[in-house]
Amino acid sequence: MSISKFVFIVSMNVKKEYEDLFNEVYDEEHVPHLLNVPGVNKVTRGKGIPFNFSIGGETKSMDSPNQKFVAMYEIDNPEVINSKEWAIAVEKGRWSTQVRQHTYDRSHFLYEYC
Repeated sequence: MSISKFVFIVSMNVKKEYEDLFNEVYDEEHVPHLLNVPGVNKVTRGKGIPFNFSIGGETKSMDSPNQKFVAMYEIDNPEVINSKEWAIAVEKGRWSTQVRQHTYDRSHFLYEYC
């Protein structure tokens, strides 16, 4: 496994009644398909929650983020997410036919590690 130089971050919401299907398909199909793409080294998923933190001698309270779900793809270079292999992988399984249409507020960001 190579050391990733970039992280592609995708965040979104999903209609409440489709959350179970979303999580099942993401974990069991979507992530494994994308991990087979050359240059994808790791995928981590998360769900936003409210939290408190200390800064400047004060405790701050934060609500859950606007997008409830996030996936972080550690990749070798920006070309990975525009490759033929990536394009094929993101359409595999039930993601493209049963899940994607129930997501909204999608955001995509690419960061280079420093």
